[in-house]
Amino acid sequence: MAVPPVVAVVGPTAAGKSDLSVALCKHLGGEVVNADAMQVYRGMDIGTAKITEAERQGVRHHLLDILDVTATATVAEFQRFARAAIDDCLRRQVVPVLAGGSALYVRAILDDFAFPGTDAAVRERLEAELEAEGSGVLHGRLAEVDPAAAAQILPSNGRRIVRALEVVEITGGPYVATLPEHTYVYDGAVQIGLDVPRPELDERIGRRVDRMFEQGFVDEVRELLGHGLLAGRTANRALGYPQVVALLSGEISEAEARERTAQATRRFARRQDSWFRKDPRITWLRYDDPDLLDQALAVVRGNRTAAPGVVGMEGTGAVDARG
Repeated sequence: MAVPPVVAVVGPTAAGKSDLSVALCKHLGGEVVNADAMQVYRGMDIGTAKITEAERQGVRHHLLDILDVTATATVAEFQRFARAAIDDCLRRQVVPVLAGGSALYVRAILDDFAFPGTDAAVRERLEAELEAEGSGVLHGRLAEVDPAAAAQILPSNGRRIVRALEVVEITGGPYVATLPEHTYVYDGAVQIGLDVPRPELDERIGRRVDRMFEQGFVDEVRELLGHGLLAGRTANRALGYPQVVALLSGEISEAEARERTAQATRRFARRQDSWFRKDPRITWLRYDDPDLLDQALAVVRGNRTAAPGVVGMEGTGAVDARG
């Protein structure tokens, strides 16, 4: 079988997606298309574990450092950015390797996923209500009109709650009905999932958070505050950044900021893994398999069929704990 038009490397944060993506590109003559919503922001390097120039090993990366922290990138906008990058690769007969940990963003890029329209007046009113009443109240309202959507959105995620209520109001139908079927827009696309047993993933996240603070995460956030970090609606919600903002404002200690960042990241990783497991098209590989690259290349070339994730395996740490 020929190499598929699009390859995606997915899985929870700190599973090693960036390293495997680079290795695949070097063997396939490909280029990486970033599918991490926060790595599009300039200056958000340490906190997002953005792959460095040296670690890219000469492989071109798309959709890194394209927005200021004051800008807002919706899923629909990200879909447009990513598909343009993928189409550019395909025109040049380069294999695009999508790398990201958000199941919603990956599916929006790969699948037949059309977004409902927006209504500026409705959005403005709902955002004002969010500011006045809080996300918990709006989540309760969403639970009344669209229980399925409320079950999938955290009560603290005000932005998604507002969007869901907006869709329900302007379409008259449920928000979850807008989610796509498992139908690729790129025929023959292949997804590889990196499986990390939960205890090992928790440890890797803890080490990663410690490394972030040791590498200057606090200074990075301090610098970004001077560039309007708090003025944006998206960037300042990235994992770790609210915790460091609280540290810089004197609300919590550095130890508390580290612990809260690790806790939030572990919760996020569980949600990531849960969402990806719902996609039967993903072939799961052990993150620490000494033959991981060979296994992944076999999947890409059609020599291995999809398999469920295997948990509870002892890890060798063969892949770095970056995203």
